[in-house]
Amino acid sequence: MSLWRSLRRLGGVGGPRTSGPHPPHPPAAAPAVDSGAGETPAQRAAWLERTLREYVETLGADHPRSIAARNNLASKYAQIGRREAAVEQFERALADAVAALGEEHSQTDVIRENLALCYEDARRFDEAGAQWEVLLQQRQHRLGATAAETVTARSRLAHAYRRTGRPDAAVAHYERAIEDSTGAPAEELENLRIGLGRAYRSAGRLDDTVQQLRMVLAQRRRRLGARHHDSLVVHHRLARAYREAGRFAEGIEELEAAYRHCLAAAGDPEVRMLAMRVRRDLAGAYRAAGRPRDAAALY
Repeated sequence: MSLWRSLRRLGGVGGPRTSGPHPPHPPAAAPAVDSGAGETPAQRAAWLERTLREYVETLGADHPRSIAARNNLASKYAQIGRREAAVEQFERALADAVAALGEEHSQTDVIRENLALCYEDARRFDEAGAQWEVLLQQRQHRLGATAAETVTARSRLAHAYRRTGRPDAAVAHYERAIEDSTGAPAEELENLRIGLGRAYRSAGRLDDTVQQLRMVLAQRRRRLGARHHDSLVVHHRLARAYREAGRFAEGIEELEAAYRHCLAAAGDPEVRMLAMRVRRDLAGAYRAAGRPRDAAALY
């Protein structure tokens, strides 16, 4: 999923997360601006640049509406792929928010999260991790360990730790996130277990990776069915995890089962593409097991 879809609005998920009205309503002292509705993303960015400039000139850079406008402009930059510009504006917005509003203000929290996500998109995981550490500490204090936003910060911190070569720390945070997510929607728990499985893999705990993927697959089969694309993706991943763990016979068994399900659901274009990858891996597994005829039969 692209970065801009990961940035959340204050009112829900699906677009950039904003820290003020979008578009921001100008105060009486500020020049009127056009709504920008129906324009292209680049035109919309130009309008947000104009809005920010007018707010800064009228209200000052540290006014909450100027800070919100800068955050919204950074979100638009992220949406259209201008990563460096997005990071620069988020960093400036965060510095202004901390100075004017304080570390734990809700607007500061929004901007810090958006900056962390933007760092992730730029593969700057050390810097992303530093922001998630702050968010986790603040949200634990303000909301409690089991709040959804706290769990999100913990899981993103675990992801950053894994990507920066700290698998044991990643494992500890993923495990705690799962523990704190009791009662969360099934899909969220599945994603946390997938993240934990990856952290186990990075830590060399391959059998533990298998266990997590087995749990996710069982849940997705109950929720979506064995032939749903999302179930089959995990089934394929489980088969590969068995092979990485040296459990080759079990890996072949799961690849065969996943391939049968793919063929049965081949009317779905995404499943057809997945079936090609499963078939390739199954053929490779057959060859490695000394079964060249079985491998040849797949082509």
